Amino acid sequence: MSNGPILILGGTAEASKLASRLVAEGHRVISSLAGRTLNPATLKGEVRIGGFGGARGLIAYIVKQEISLLIDATHPFATQISDNAILAAASTKTPFVRLERPAWHTKPGDSWSNVTSLQDAVGLIPAKARVLLALGRQHIAPFSRRGDVHFVVRMIDPPEAPLDLVDFELELSKPGKVDDETAFLTTKRITHIVCRNSGGTASYTKIKAARDLGIPVIMIDRPHRPSTHSVADIESVILFVDEVFGSV
Repeated sequence: MSNGPILILGGTAEASKLASRLVAEGHRVISSLAGRTLNPATLKGEVRIGGFGGARGLIAYIVKQEISLLIDATHPFATQISDNAILAAASTKTPFVRLERPAWHTKPGDSWSNVTSLQDAVGLIPAKARVLLALGRQHIAPFSRRGDVHFVVRMIDPPEAPLDLVDFELELSKPGKVDDETAFLTTKRITHIVCRNSGGTASYTKIKAARDLGIPVIMIDRPHRPSTHSVADIESVILFVDEVFGSV
């Protein structure tokens, strides 16, 4: 195996940090982004934007670019690209590791209702609630049947099409610090939060603020994923990379 480029399937904060570390260590890195964020953060190394065209497209890209190592550092809910990555790595015999940030777990004072789907979350919202939907724009549609609920929809980028919700307001912002989130939830008079168990620290502040304010959280659990080749932090990925390239 030649000492070729490392392909990172990214889009997360961890993927960005990982790219910086690997470039600093002298590796050639290609970060692949799905293209859902209008103004992604500047990444170290090379960047490609857009899908591959399924597992076959990813396989073809790995072969053409002579990828020496595939790292899946996508969002914990991005199951399709993760499945494609596992298949592509196996098909091309490319060393593979998945960086999967640990899930959140309840702490004393939390009031969570755990569900397995968006549809289950829709059904759990009480009438006349004021709900923060902390979800990506592609996950909003199922809530359109709840005309008896006021939604506060928070997104980083404006939606490409009008949101199909009866009663809502749109907030274009990123999660802030705990004090900022506490003020936001209080000002908006939020009674419930609906979010996915994304894990990590960047968006945990709303969970901490909800705990402090006694606001119930409807938490959508992660889909079951194969645990093969998964690690929980950047340092573990670096060790794996060193093992792979040390054997070249």
